[in-house]
Amino acid sequence: MPNPTLTTPTYAGSFSGKYISAALLSASTLDAGLITIMPNVKYKTVLQTGSYNDIVADSTCNFEAAGTLTLAEKIIEPLEYQVNVQLCKKDLHASWEAEQMGFSAFDNLAPSFEEYVIGYTAAKVAAKIESNIWEGTVATGGEFDGFSALATAQLPGANIIAAVAGGVDSSNVLAEMGKVADLVPTTVYGQEDLFIYVSSNVARAYVRALGGFGANGLGAAGVENQGTTWYTNGALSFDGIPVVVAKGLGNNKMFAAQKSNLFFGTGLLNDTNEVKVIDMAELDGSRNVRVIMRFTAAVQIGIASDVIAYA
Repeated sequence: MPNPTLTTPTYAGSFSGKYISAALLSASTLDAGLITIMPNVKYKTVLQTGSYNDIVADSTCNFEAAGTLTLAEKIIEPLEYQVNVQLCKKDLHASWEAEQMGFSAFDNLAPSFEEYVIGYTAAKVAAKIESNIWEGTVATGGEFDGFSALATAQLPGANIIAAVAGGVDSSNVLAEMGKVADLVPTTVYGQEDLFIYVSSNVARAYVRALGGFGANGLGAAGVENQGTTWYTNGALSFDGIPVVVAKGLGNNKMFAAQKSNLFFGTGLLNDTNEVKVIDMAELDGSRNVRVIMRFTAAVQIGIASDVIAYA
């Protein structure tokens, strides 16, 4: 199994106790509660959906059955995933961790390094889950079908509403977002949990357009004549629909849907935060340390005809 790679270590006998990692996505879609979370799904569960046709008729003296309730179901089946990483303590002797590992040949993993590994591993998994929720494809190892895959191919007979997509920038973002808003069904528009989910580049284009850099007569100074300084990470909306950034969504993509119609299924939510660090010295006499995680995850769309995909 692979061990850590040390890139030109500069160990000189002391360590400040701080590590830096590349910035990662958090599982912001879950953290912000932007979709419906279904925990405690051990194997699979059924999402029941129902729809009536016209059931209101002219009054008569008799009971005259009219209308049909059509029941359907969607299956959400969380798939199993794991993290298995092995580190060798000997490889850390040439790094900043040497002193903290003790002077005995039977050394320990430095506490600060162990904390870093736990935090970074959990963050890495959170980033992967966020990406999978929107852009995952089950054919790729470590991934499940995300909403983009479900919307395009993975739901046999799905009737998701498609908005014609194009490149998005500050000059056309209002028109492109308008395509999505215009297709929201009347029965869905105005629902309190309706969102337009946008990728990061669409959000940036929208903010810049509202700062005065868009077309359609916004004015050179933008919102409240503040130009590019108007936005301070507050709430966004479009045509009365809240706009939220789905960090895992690919560039130039948008979805409009109710939170209650998009589902994330898993076993225990805590599994995605539990990182086990096992020192193998007491078990097999080696200098190896194993980092382990196990969790389950999947997403599903409830009523496809209430979802608009711009992708």
